Amino acid sequence: MSAPDFGKVAVLMGGLSAEREVSLKSGAAVLAALKRKNVDAHGIDAGREVLKVLEAGGFDRAFIVLHGPWGEDGVIQGALELVGLPYTGSGVLASSLAMDKLRTRYVLQGAGIRTPECMVLQGEDDFDEAVRRLGLPMAVKPNGQGSSLGLSKVEQAEALKTAWEQALAFDEIVLAERWIAGRELHAAILGDRVLPPVRVEAPGGIYDYEAKYRSDSTRYHCPCGLEAELERRVQQRALDTFRLLGCRGWGRVDMLLDERDEIYVLEMNTLPGMTDHSLVPMAARQAGIEFDELVMRILESSRVTH
Repeated sequence: MSAPDFGKVAVLMGGLSAEREVSLKSGAAVLAALKRKNVDAHGIDAGREVLKVLEAGGFDRAFIVLHGPWGEDGVIQGALELVGLPYTGSGVLASSLAMDKLRTRYVLQGAGIRTPECMVLQGEDDFDEAVRRLGLPMAVKPNGQGSSLGLSKVEQAEALKTAWEQALAFDEIVLAERWIAGRELHAAILGDRVLPPVRVEAPGGIYDYEAKYRSDSTRYHCPCGLEAELERRVQQRALDTFRLLGCRGWGRVDMLLDERDEIYVLEMNTLPGMTDHSLVPMAARQAGIEFDELVMRILESSRVTH
């Protein structure tokens, strides 16, 4: 498709979630790329009146660059389905499911895909059980939040309460997860193609919000340095996860590789970041796809489910 074929494109960014800052950066990068490709693209800060804005603007399709609740969880996707506006990324069901870490794990485990053992922390009465079942260190995280907001590595039982409270600020469901020591890998998917995985080394061994978006000490390796067969297994596991959850268009699967080279899927990201620190553009570049071309390929996948 050529630029005029896309019509008037709304780049939905910002939004209402705690990931607003990251979304605005991602959206600005996507908007600039579309304009360089001569697409009639316009940035829209997606608030509660977003459908009225889209209708008044006469838009033909939407490029979603919203992260977190209301943007990545099926809500905006359902709204766009109702008005018949084609949009990028996964549909309502896949978006909603992937945003729910706990239920994603139920689906993956049912299909034989390994994930770290976890449990829900409902309150302080669960702390001793979490230590007994999962051991220390453990990860504590909100169930329905992205960008690793509210994520903590708990190395002492006394720190569990603080970690739980931090996660609770972002979601009413908090997960405790067995800590898997090993290599952290992120595999981006574009259409039916798995891009070269990125291996991340974060300061302190935890790839949290600070390490993702603010630290200059986080190290990214792409090529990831795995031997060919193991890298192929990682890519296949990512593709299996993407397809099992019903995702489409693009996304990123986050995984851990333990000391025995067993692959653990952490989560599925249906709307990954597109900032200067983001992993999908890094993987695409390694595959010979520059940023502007990546954005255009994502736009070309836009459609409605029904």
